[in-house]
Amino acid sequence: MANSIFYRRRILSVLGGMVLLYIISGCSLKSEIDTRETEAAVYISTANYNLDIQKKGFRYSFKKPDGTLIAESHPVSGLLMHRSDTLLANIESTKLIDSAEEHINLLVTAENGLRAVVTLWPLPHSIKFQVRPEKKGKYSIAARTAGLTPSFGLGDHAAFGDGEWDRGVRAGTDLTGIEMDPLRGYRMISNFVIFPKQGLAAVNIEPGEKIIRLTEEENLQGAREVASMPAMYYFIGSPGEIYQSFLDARNREGYPVYKPKYEWFGVGWEAFGALAWNTNRETVTQNINEYLDLGFPLEWMVVGSGFWPRAEGEMDEHGTPYNAETDLEDSKKLLATTSFGMWDEQLYPSPKEMIDNFHRLGLKFIIGLRTGFIPGGPFTDEGLKNGYFIEDEAGNPRLFGVGFPEPDVYIVDAGNTDAVNWYVNLCQKWENYGVDGYKEDLFGYPQTLPDDFVNPINEALMDKGVYVMGRNNYLGSPVDIHRYNDFNYNQPQDRGPINGLAYAYSGFPYVYPDIVGGTGMATGRFGDESKEKLRVYLMRYAQYAALNPSMSFGYGPWNFDDEVVEVTLQAAQLHGRLQPYIFSNAIKAYKTGFPYPMTPLPLAFPKEELVYSLADTNRRSYQWMIGESLLATPLYGGDYATAKTRNVYLPEGTWIEYDNGQLHEGPSTLENYPLPVGKTPLFVGGNGIVVETKEGQLKARIYPVAAQAEMEFYSEDGTTRSVITVDNPDWNNLQVINQTDNSSPAVKKVNHAFEFNMVPGNDYLVE
Repeated sequence: MANSIFYRRRILSVLGGMVLLYIISGCSLKSEIDTRETEAAVYISTANYNLDIQKKGFRYSFKKPDGTLIAESHPVSGLLMHRSDTLLANIESTKLIDSAEEHINLLVTAENGLRAVVTLWPLPHSIKFQVRPEKKGKYSIAARTAGLTPSFGLGDHAAFGDGEWDRGVRAGTDLTGIEMDPLRGYRMISNFVIFPKQGLAAVNIEPGEKIIRLTEEENLQGAREVASMPAMYYFIGSPGEIYQSFLDARNREGYPVYKPKYEWFGVGWEAFGALAWNTNRETVTQNINEYLDLGFPLEWMVVGSGFWPRAEGEMDEHGTPYNAETDLEDSKKLLATTSFGMWDEQLYPSPKEMIDNFHRLGLKFIIGLRTGFIPGGPFTDEGLKNGYFIEDEAGNPRLFGVGFPEPDVYIVDAGNTDAVNWYVNLCQKWENYGVDGYKEDLFGYPQTLPDDFVNPINEALMDKGVYVMGRNNYLGSPVDIHRYNDFNYNQPQDRGPINGLAYAYSGFPYVYPDIVGGTGMATGRFGDESKEKLRVYLMRYAQYAALNPSMSFGYGPWNFDDEVVEVTLQAAQLHGRLQPYIFSNAIKAYKTGFPYPMTPLPLAFPKEELVYSLADTNRRSYQWMIGESLLATPLYGGDYATAKTRNVYLPEGTWIEYDNGQLHEGPSTLENYPLPVGKTPLFVGGNGIVVETKEGQLKARIYPVAAQAEMEFYSEDGTTRSVITVDNPDWNNLQVINQTDNSSPAVKKVNHAFEFNMVPGNDYLVE
């Protein structure tokens, strides 16, 4: 389980409003807080930021200690509160109650007469607001500063749909009542918003109906129909400081970030993308073997369709016959993935033997999993008897309509610990066959449910140590990889890279960009498209996906021609070589909160003005850093079928083209940079240290771009750590010293980099 951060605070002295705190998070950090009150304002000063609150309207602004403005106060009111969900009343007055120990209490009164206590907890690079109305009831509450731009984050809400990125990153976004149509694909839900140019971020930790407004007038977060606003956070500092504080807040508030597992960051395979509903032991095995025989370095596989028992002669909507010797009506009750431990005996005979065979091939076997139970199903009555499903206000179990399966279902009540334990124990029936983990896949969940209703189940599975691909989640990261919603050739193609970047901004950096080829190629259900366009689509998408933290294949590239096979294979092998490097950066993200596996350029280079105008649907310069050394520059978007070039922005420093070793100096823009199909869209720069794997051997690769650099590297177990230090090397006579055993590993130049074998846990000096 993720290491929760628990804070202990001890008063050292209180002198005229001066409060000295020790804030302990593993080690002692001294934070000096000065609270002053005047007739018109309350001033809170810390070592890293100042918060000025004008009493009239509770209008608050953030400043740096030197007085530089970070975020201006809203001109009317910083807090709004009302009993109705239609009108929000401004705060009229503010009174300081006390500044005792670790927090500061203020009493606010709204124009409508409502009163509330606002409690502030200043932390080194964040401050927590809590708003508690004086009288019990349901309220709409919101907090706001003046408008800021550009803004990033918001999970799926910033990206899903028509691909208009501008609404998510620039002034003009108004997601009032962020609960939207769930069938559109909002699964990875986050209301975390970061303004890297200003050094500010915000999140109202609230799983219910949220209010988000990012306009020229206001930066607002709030909620409707709540008893209080328990945890409104602002984060202040550099992107690294902000994400570390955001990580601490998530762990503290019950939305933990979990340590991911190595195999998920390799190349995978999904049965539905390859075979649609036509899955059985023979077709799955044959398809996997075709990929392996071609040299695709598969590490994991998902079977998410067609394995449950089905009735003799029954046909599904795609014309696939059901073969199991069971009653027709009973088989319909299994039309999902809650048939725990039950397989179609004809389609999947000897399932344990099959899974054991895949294990011998080095693959983790993942199965689809949902939390919706069909009435009359084999385990539904047990859940009903014990009260394990979500109930209505009268205490009766509720049926919900979801995207799949078609019948209405009961949904596991994840707020009930006994229900979660029951569900996890049912999962053991799959694990008894050797199943390694689950693709959590409730589709089209009801918007009446809180956004975090799946989190506790995924947390319980992660605590158990199984492999989890997350599809539904609020704010935390109780999964190994974050899959965005189904992505097919019939959709606006800008949504893909935009979705991935939005996840990274939102603190979901273990991005899995769906199956290369999507799910439509195996079924053709999205209409006709020219074969030429589809073949280019498959190649371009493979090259894009290869630079994501995780990737997978489905529809076989051999259905096209040799070029498609060659390009997709090269993309898969590139990702396979980079798997140790990507995973090491995933561990660093787990430890720091910073999205190292996929770092949008405004987070890596917040002071470079041009990085804020790259990732839009006009320019389509969808770029990101992988760790601190690799710059991904894939050619993708709505013009993938015809585009041959991109304007590529190179940040400050020296950059080397991955394929040919050509040097470039940044900051600069390579206009109309050629990116033909088959060219690796990757540059090396930054600290110039990359670790790859070749034939099972770890290779440290040092590119001549930085005279001094250092990189932490975490091995497959996520714990074993190495440090590689570059210290003014002689590039004409480079030497490497293993500082653990004082040996000197052999160094040779391979593909524009100095390469040597490395041993996990050993430290190396390059000089």
